[in-house]
Amino acid sequence: MPPSRPVPPTDSRAGSPSRRTLLATAAAFGLVPDGARAQAPGATPAAPAPVPPPVQPDPAALPAAPGTARFRPEPAPETPVWCFDGKALPPVIRVKLGQAVRLKVENRTDKPLSLHWHGVRNVNAMDGVGGVTQAPIAPGGEFLYVFTPPDAGSYLIRPLVVGGASEPSGRGLAGMLVVEETSPPAVDADVSVVLQDWRLQDDGTLMPFGQTALAATHGRLGNLVTVNGKSVPGAFEARPGARVRLRLGNACNARATRLRFEGVKVYVAAVDGQPTDTFEPLRATLPFPPGTRYDLMVDLPEEEGARCTIEALVGKGLTLASVTTKGARITEKRPPIGPIGENKRLPAEIKLQNALRRDVVITGGAFVPKTKDGAKDGIKDGPAADPVYTGDPQKIWSVNGASGVTGLQPIFSVKRGQVVVLALRNETAFPQALHLHGHCFRLLHPLDDGWEPYWLDTFQLLEGRTARIGFLADNPGRWLISATVLERFDTGLWTLFEVT
Repeated sequence: MPPSRPVPPTDSRAGSPSRRTLLATAAAFGLVPDGARAQAPGATPAAPAPVPPPVQPDPAALPAAPGTARFRPEPAPETPVWCFDGKALPPVIRVKLGQAVRLKVENRTDKPLSLHWHGVRNVNAMDGVGGVTQAPIAPGGEFLYVFTPPDAGSYLIRPLVVGGASEPSGRGLAGMLVVEETSPPAVDADVSVVLQDWRLQDDGTLMPFGQTALAATHGRLGNLVTVNGKSVPGAFEARPGARVRLRLGNACNARATRLRFEGVKVYVAAVDGQPTDTFEPLRATLPFPPGTRYDLMVDLPEEEGARCTIEALVGKGLTLASVTTKGARITEKRPPIGPIGENKRLPAEIKLQNALRRDVVITGGAFVPKTKDGAKDGIKDGPAADPVYTGDPQKIWSVNGASGVTGLQPIFSVKRGQVVVLALRNETAFPQALHLHGHCFRLLHPLDDGWEPYWLDTFQLLEGRTARIGFLADNPGRWLISATVLERFDTGLWTLFEVT
């Protein structure tokens, strides 16, 4: 793509760098292709000399530290936040498929920290759950994350410490990991969009954390929404006819919404990082609970001055971002938008006949008081009473009767290669956004006679409902099934299973 071509920020790409450039850049950021070796020129010796081990470059540092962000125009004060590398903009870390991630996370905050690579089918020790897969990074400490993502795709970076995930996320720590395909589709821009929200007080500071009333209900819903660290709506420009790949990720603590697209036809190319047969969203909307990611392919209108928007269905509607076409029309001939490829590392089908089947029952949270006749408390036809919670503030939620705490034992254990079917039942009064660590799953049809035509690692289970998921347990370790609403995670809404 010519460098003069205007495209939406934040991570548009141009040109095809040489292998030497890729290796030099990878080394600078601690991202090295597996198996890359230095080779000395010259004739082959009669007896090969011992080859010294390759020198690993120093890992890239990713400091997490206090900072400030301006969410409201002056004279309103800036908001104290936590951020990576001194920037309120969530970082987007990009590697090619087959490259290793080497990042040294430095905790300069005053709370324990660990980073979960949400959606990556990672090695267990690198999953980033403080208190389960690693010891939390103490204030002033550091931890080296080294792993090679097995799949191309779009993934979130989220703090995840047992009992302490909500605060570092609610203070702003979030990012995206992009693993590029070996042969990615040709686009004019490849743009990452990270959604966050913030719960601000009148003086611009963040509302205190650890409030039981929020953890027992909907979680910490913010009153200000940002895209890529800036207050919405974000306004971008691009040339008419540009083909854009949008990578959307919901890094909010608790906000689940639906997205609607206006003024443009979008095609879903990947869900939760995994490629799918390209499809148009039903009624141009998509569900978007915390932790969810979509890769969308869009051909912008060919006329100048056209405006396209991404809307969140919050209240009367909230514009998250708009793109206006400007400049000379792109006339390059290209094929229609189609699939971006398939992930051959995932099974073509899941054989359910001999699956290990387990029930996973979610309970707890607040309840709405009822009158003696069984009706909800409150004035008839008036607003319902506020939900009430009177139990243990540290163990608000349970899975199969137990709240998630450090030292929790697995609810089941399977040998590697076993197919697992989980019947997830939500017996709470609230929708539950759930994430399966280390694996991808299929959302099964009610009679086990098929599944939705895409892989997932995160989905939302409505209150009072049961859903069945099927997956191949092919990744050894202890893996969580966890709430992606982080106040619920902190107060017990997670469990784990073991693959041996």
